[in-house]
Amino acid sequence: MLDAVIAGITRGEKVLLIQRAAAIRGGGRWTPVSGEVETGESEEAAVAREAMEEVGLTVRPTRKVWENVSSRGTFVLHWWMTEYVGGELALNAAEVSDARWLTVDEICRLDGTFEGDREFYEKILPSLVS
Repeated sequence: MLDAVIAGITRGEKVLLIQRAAAIRGGGRWTPVSGEVETGESEEAAVAREAMEEVGLTVRPTRKVWENVSSRGTFVLHWWMTEYVGGELALNAAEVSDARWLTVDEICRLDGTFEGDREFYEKILPSLVS
């Protein structure tokens, strides 16, 4: 299996979710910023790189909070919480069609998320967002 990272980018009680662009794997789905860990790259470096590439934000990974296998069984997903450092939302149109800051309740009611992510949203995330 390949390794991928998920970046929990927060602003107060809200979490940033992106809608993946139609032309990429999982197009149209809502998910936190995420992507594959490149060869020789640490998970922390991948989190920071993906945040910059997908939404133009500088973040600092603070801690790994969960791990699971993707629904298709192709990725080990490493879930990280991050601290916002700087930048303004600037969506990479090749990868992201929309972005929203959402509360945990709004995320749990949102249609179009990956089924395998729901456990994180319902059981893990509420204790991580103040």
